[in-house]
Formats: sequence, structure tokens, C-alpha cells
Amino acid sequence: MSRVPCVVLDTNTVLSALVFAHGRLAALRDAWKNRACEPLVSTSTADELIRALTYPKFKLDPAEQNELLADYLPWCRTVVIPDEPPKTPPCRDPFDIPFLQLAVVGKADFLVTGDADLLSIKAKIPFKIVTPDALLTKLAAAR
Repeated sequence: MSRVPCVVLDTNTVLSALVFAHGRLAALRDAWKNRACEPLVSTSTADELIRALTYPKFKLDPAEQNELLADYLPWCRTVVIPDEPPKTPPCRDPFDIPFLQLAVVGKADFLVTGDADLLSIKAKIPFKIVTPDALLTKLAAAR
């Protein structure tokens, strides 16, 4: 890759990289901080992340939630989804549609997810849908 790839990270991927600082996706957090990739966000995807950080299972107080957001959002490029959003392939989960729209409008190189619903439609779109591990492998090979 001659330029830094633009990536759409689904909420679970971002959460894994942020909440589990020593987990297997910690390298993804390092990748966006080191500008090895450029995450894209929209109002919808950022709102979903903010909402997910409040889930009781994470046991994060508001200050911790804000700290995690500060480790992600400043590294992202915000993409405005038009009032008439682009058409996307049919997807079983309507909560996945904002990520597909973001990838189309933001001209993403990759949509990064472990979601089987999204991975199942990867042949029908103009960008690549890859797992977090596959993205990390691609980023490592580009160095």
C-alpha cells in the first residue's frame, strides 16, 4: 500500500482495541495512533460507539468512557453521510447499514469486522470487508 488505507472499524472491533488494552487487537489501536491506517467515522457510527461504552458489562465510569473516546476519535476522519445515503447491499442486521454507508461515502479501502453478516456480503461491494486480524496482517506487510 503506497498510501495509508482508510478503514471503517465496526463497533465491536473498536471496543476490543480500546477496552482490552492488552488484548489481541491492541495492535490495531497502535496502528491508528501511528497513522498506519485512517479510521473513518460518521455521526451514526460514533453514536453507536458512545452508546456501547456505557454497557454495564464494561464497568466504565463516564471519565473512563471519555478517555477511551479520546484515544480513538481524534485519530479518525469524520465523513458526512448525505441526506440521501448511498444504496448498499441487503444486510440482515439494520445496525450494519451505517457502516456500509460510511465505507461507500468515505471511499474506504476496508471495512473491518468479525460480523458474519457483513463478511457474507463482501463480494457485493466496492471495498474489501476483512477481519481485524486480516487488516493487521496487511498493515504489517505494508511496513
